[in-house]
Amino acid sequence: MSLIPWLRWNEAPPRLSSRSPAQMVLETLMVELEGQMREAERQQWERSNAVRKICTGVDYSWLARAPRPTYDLSPGERLQLEDVCAKIHPSYCGPAILRFRQLMAEQEPEVQEVSRLFRSVLQEVLERMKQEEEAHKLTRQWSLRPRSSLATFRSRARITPFASDIRTISQDVERDAPPLHRTWSMPEFRAQKED
Repeated sequence: MSLIPWLRWNEAPPRLSSRSPAQMVLETLMVELEGQMREAERQQWERSNAVRKICTGVDYSWLARAPRPTYDLSPGERLQLEDVCAKIHPSYCGPAILRFRQLMAEQEPEVQEVSRLFRSVLQEVLERMKQEEEAHKLTRQWSLRPRSSLATFRSRARITPFASDIRTISQDVERDAPPLHRTWSMPEFRAQKED
């Protein structure tokens, strides 16, 4: 029998994160951007090494590695991207990351183009959020809108299946005859006459 579960009695219970969902989305999206930028930078470096190796015919990469220059976002651009990321709803964070990764795999952009691609994905997501919000607003309006139901139709129209005011050609003859009951299969709908 293991004593490890008994020894954990004095540990603090796991706390929920004190960060808001908007902060978590912001951090997640920015970490994804930075990771994709590093990956694009690595791929760009590998391509340039492959081209250099083909041009010179010799591979000196094993001898000495020059420090790779790292591309970093300008503070203004970073703030703009953070501002856009903060507008993304948490339920759209995952689809935004998937779309960004898909475009990165399809286009294989240079490092400098990654932030532009990321911004375009965020704009797509914001547009989709706006469209879905408008659709939700319309459905809410339709669901809350008072409907004219059969109850209001009943108050305005009177259904009399056996009475008829249909004018016929031989109206003079029918006037003298006793009134016949309506025998048609369909009832007659008549609006109430207002006095």
